[in-house]
Amino acid sequence: MTFFRLYKILTIFRAYRLEELLPKHRVSRWLRVLLFCLFWVRPKSNQQEIGERLRQALQELGPVWIKFGQMVSTRRDVLPKHLVDALAKLQDQVTPFDGKIAKQIIETALGCPIDFYFSDFNDQPLASASIAQVHTATLKSSQAEVVIKVLRPNILPIIKSDIRLMYWIANQFTKRIKFGEKLRAVEIVSDYENTLLKELDLQKEAYNTARLRDNFINSEILYIPYVYQDLCRKNVLVEERIYGTPIANVDELKRNNVNMKLLAERGVQAFFTQVFRDNFFHADMHPGNIFVDISEPQNPCYIGIDCAIVGILTEDDQRYLAENFLAFFNQDYRKIAQIYIKSGWVPETTDVAALEMAMRNVCEPAFAKPLGELSFSQILLSLFQVARQFEMDIQPQLTLLEKTLFYIEGLGRQLYPELDLWQTAKPFLENWYEDKYSAKKLLHQVWTSLPEWKNLVVELPEKLNDQARMTKLMHVQLKQINQQLQRSKRNQQRLMFAISILSLLCIALLVGH
Repeated sequence: MTFFRLYKILTIFRAYRLEELLPKHRVSRWLRVLLFCLFWVRPKSNQQEIGERLRQALQELGPVWIKFGQMVSTRRDVLPKHLVDALAKLQDQVTPFDGKIAKQIIETALGCPIDFYFSDFNDQPLASASIAQVHTATLKSSQAEVVIKVLRPNILPIIKSDIRLMYWIANQFTKRIKFGEKLRAVEIVSDYENTLLKELDLQKEAYNTARLRDNFINSEILYIPYVYQDLCRKNVLVEERIYGTPIANVDELKRNNVNMKLLAERGVQAFFTQVFRDNFFHADMHPGNIFVDISEPQNPCYIGIDCAIVGILTEDDQRYLAENFLAFFNQDYRKIAQIYIKSGWVPETTDVAALEMAMRNVCEPAFAKPLGELSFSQILLSLFQVARQFEMDIQPQLTLLEKTLFYIEGLGRQLYPELDLWQTAKPFLENWYEDKYSAKKLLHQVWTSLPEWKNLVVELPEKLNDQARMTKLMHVQLKQINQQLQRSKRNQQRLMFAISILSLLCIALLVGH
């Protein structure tokens, strides 16, 4: 099965002439002849650019590869711009599976007929994607409209099989292509595998959805639908049905006189609030997962769905990231270099002056533009690319954040091209940092910890007495050990003296004879 699947993959790659992605010196005449003989197929899309041909090849390979291409399109840190721009156009145009099979899966998961909990179950899916599809229904207990997300049947073996082939192709690429290691193909496949496996657990998605909803309850900027966790299983998720305008439908938003400037700014606010206030952010905010409630056009609210992939930063990463952005706002490149070293993102042996100069060379040209035209995500990407040259370790949590920021900024500029991300982001970061690490905050932390200090002070005399007793006991034990060593030393000296006398007597007897 795997061999024939590999053959099909290579045949499709050949049909779209993807060997052009290989360096020319690696595609000899003999290799061309071999490819022609083993994988003869009529060429496709002769007039298309290589990025577009790659997109079409992944589309033809099916759901797992489509999703892989979508994920790769976020890795602007390791792939050329023309490739990721083409892959970003990939859409989950996946044929739905039979609604009757979906119904059987739901009944098996819940352990009862579907009409026990639901009425008006629609066999025709509302949406169909690479991993799952969605059906509508009505909850009998409350008459609430819901959507039921169902994993595709037998999807796991297909995913595992294709991922094994992806690893094989990535390893061959890394080993056989000059500078192949720099593209980190195996790392990209590993990231994809981790992401995909998370999306296969709908109970985890239910938990993420509920937590994000709690964080934005009664918020004007972001709405997360209610999830019915008692009806969720590993392969079934039930949540409130939402109605909204897809974020990508800009014309529809404009026709309804939506305040596009406010909408764009709220997207930035929602992102930074999730990252810094909550430290729990939706990390898959592509256009297909974002809708807009336009019931009040001058007070638009985002609606976020599909919360399978989330990001969490350590407290140190939060602080260093905020300091990094603020240092960039202030064009303090020395500070940026010191942050990268202090955070451990690059080795502590890194030459701070060399790193500062590299950061300056990247950032200075950006400031030649008006602030409103600067790309926040591109600057962060450039800083990470520079740090890679100084052996920056891969930081999965920062990669997720970089991808999410790229989505948010792209959407914001699409909605409102004049969006000044800096004007929105800088005050937020400054206020957050001041609140989190100011002297007032430090004093508050000391004050709140006073009860612990009080207990420590009360217990201190007893602890000091215990320490004194332990020290005295150690002195006694050391004295006893020393005395024992002295006795052993004297006994050893007596033994040596006796051996010497005995030796002299033996010598005297021998001489006498």
